[in-house]
Amino acid sequence: MTTTVQSDLEVTPQPPTAAPEKPRFNVGKALAWTFMILVIIGSLFPFYWMLRTALSNNRAIYADPSNPLPVQFSTGGFERVFGMQTGEEALAEGGAGQSINFWRYLFNSIVVSTLVTVGQVLFSAMAAYAFARLRWKHREKVFMFFLIGLMIPSIFTLLPNFVLIKQLGLVDTLLGVALPTMIMTPFAIFFLRQFFLGISREVEEAALIDGASKVRVFYGLIVPMSAAPITTLAILTYMASWNDYFWPLMVSYTDKSRVLTVGLGVFKSQTPQTGPDWAGLMAATLVAALPMLVLFSLSAKRIVNSIGFSGIK
Repeated sequence: MTTTVQSDLEVTPQPPTAAPEKPRFNVGKALAWTFMILVIIGSLFPFYWMLRTALSNNRAIYADPSNPLPVQFSTGGFERVFGMQTGEEALAEGGAGQSINFWRYLFNSIVVSTLVTVGQVLFSAMAAYAFARLRWKHREKVFMFFLIGLMIPSIFTLLPNFVLIKQLGLVDTLLGVALPTMIMTPFAIFFLRQFFLGISREVEEAALIDGASKVRVFYGLIVPMSAAPITTLAILTYMASWNDYFWPLMVSYTDKSRVLTVGLGVFKSQTPQTGPDWAGLMAATLVAALPMLVLFSLSAKRIVNSIGFSGIK
C-alpha cells in the first residue's frame, strides 16, 4: 500500500508593507512653536542684558550702549558690589566711590524673609484648619470677611501698618519690617483651606477616636499629609518677601534694617560724575535675583501641581 504524504505547506501571501507616512507640515503647530520660542527669548533677554551690562566697563557703556556684547569686558561691577574695589579703582571705572554694604543687606533679607515665611505659614495653616475642620458659629461669614482682604490693594494698608509699627517702637528694626506680613494673609488661608477640605474626614475621625486631641491631629496628621502645599506656600511667601521693596523702604532708615532691594536703591542713588553705575547696579541685581531664580527653577513643577490640585479640590 502506497501512502502519499503532502509535504507542501500552504503559505498565505502577505500584503506588501506600506511605507510609513511622512509627518505632514502643520501650520498651526509651527506658529505655536514660533510664538513660544519668541516668548522664551523675550523672557530671557532682560537677564542676558543684565549680565552683559554687569560684565562691561561702566565708562565704556556710555560710549557704545547698543553693543550686544560686554563693552570692554570687566568684572569691576561685581568687585564693587562685594567691596573688593577701592574708591579710586571704582571711580576709574566710572563707578561710585562708595560701596554698598552688600553682605549686611543680604543678611537682613534672609532674616526678614525667614521670619515672614515661618510665621505666615504656621499661623495661616492653623487658621485654614479652623476654617476647614472646626465647627463654630459664623465660621463661613468670618471666612468671607477674610476673603474680602484679597480685594484690598496692599498700598491702602501701608499707612495704618506704619502707624502701628511706629507706636510699637519697631521702626528701623528687622522685626518691624517683617511683622505686617508675618502673621497671616488671606491668600495663604484660602490656599491651605482648599487643600484641607480635600483630606478624608475618616482619617481624622479615626485619630480622634484613638484619643488624639485636635492639636495632635493637626500637627501629627494634617501637617504631614499637607507637606506639598505647605512647602509650595513657603516658597511663594519667601520669594514675595525677598522681592518686597516699598514697605521696607518706609520703615528702614539705616543699614541695620535695610534689606537687599532697598540697598540696591541706595546703590543707584550713589551717582558718579559720568552717570549711574549701571555695571555695578546690574551686578548687584543679578546677585540678588540669582537665589530666587534657582529656588523657583527647582520648585516650579511642585508649585504648579500644588496650585492646580488645591483648585480642583
